[in-house]
Amino acid sequence: MSVPPLLRWQFDLTWSLFEYHLERLDPADFLWEPATHCWSVRQGADGTWTPDWADTEPDPVPVPTIAWLTWHVGWWWTVAMDHLRGEPARQRTAVAWPGAGEPSVAWLRDLCTEWLGLLDQLGDRDLDRAATFPWPDGTDHTVTHTIGWVNAELMKNVAEIGQLRLLRAAQTDRDTPAARL
Repeated sequence: MSVPPLLRWQFDLTWSLFEYHLERLDPADFLWEPATHCWSVRQGADGTWTPDWADTEPDPVPVPTIAWLTWHVGWWWTVAMDHLRGEPARQRTAVAWPGAGEPSVAWLRDLCTEWLGLLDQLGDRDLDRAATFPWPDGTDHTVTHTIGWVNAELMKNVAEIGQLRLLRAAQTDRDTPAARL
């Protein structure tokens, strides 16, 4: 199997796992904070959502909410596509989270469609081009590496979202009257 079909197979597998969770997310799942030390997105007076952020990773690392994770996926995916198109990468603050529930699910599905359209345009020569995202200039990474990184980063974030969804559902089940019997 050549590299492009393998990368696409890996992406499709990861995306199918993501769809499993996306279809089951409740709007309240997005902003649920599973710990006191959390990163989320916060709505400002103007209605825009701002993600929690630190330029240096804190220790301990905050537990992200599903809202933060969906914003994070949208941010790095948008920037990865900017790089692959040879366009200036958008700043983190320029990638807006659309809100809990269906707005975020639709946004992520649109990004998936956009990503697959971009991948379908890439030929073998494109895959061998030097890539600078998510690596700094001067590395020996190619567009193939970037696509592999997207697959791995998506898989990691999907697992985190799925685990948070399952934890919230288990906690909610425990709090029902039937569960207290």
